[in-house]
Amino acid sequence: APSGAGKTTLVRHLLSRFPQLEFSVSACNRQQRVGEIHGKDYYFISTEEFLEKVRNEEFLEYEEVYPNNFYGTLKSELRRIWGHGRVVLFDVDVHGGLDLKIKFTDNALAVFIKPPSLEALEQRLRKRNTESEQKIKMRLEKAAYEMEYEKRFDTVVLNDTLEHAKEEIAAAVGAFLVKNNVSIQSV
Repeated sequence: APSGAGKTTLVRHLLSRFPQLEFSVSACNRQQRVGEIHGKDYYFISTEEFLEKVRNEEFLEYEEVYPNNFYGTLKSELRRIWGHGRVVLFDVDVHGGLDLKIKFTDNALAVFIKPPSLEALEQRLRKRNTESEQKIKMRLEKAAYEMEYEKRFDTVVLNDTLEHAKEEIAAAVGAFLVKNNVSIQSV
């Protein structure tokens, strides 16, 4: 999903509904925001450390999402989660999601979270009150571009109202887990 579309909120909902899921913590080199916890929300690392991990092929996927702003999925996260006997739940950007779908094919469910409109997305980003005007414009430009990729995902969830989006994504994930013989213990 584009930034501000509601990925994190929907991920939290899925984690509360399906105890067999576990969140894959991404690594990034951006500044930690107020309220974010290292190792829970992201692994906040320096640019040098991020690029070292790239050179050492420690990422399953990574991307320079914005100029000099890197995000990626560490292979060690998958080993950690699979070691717990759980199903990995990713919260990644559009290109990261497609990269993961290519790697895992039918063993992954790629869900595109779609905002009702770019105007609604702009309102959400402004309401966060965490970004400069320049960053908001940059995110909106990228979102317009990312929206073109929705047809490449397995399913699209329109986040027009949060309750509707929560029901729709839970149904899609529940069906995927059943199809892949993961016992459902929905809460």
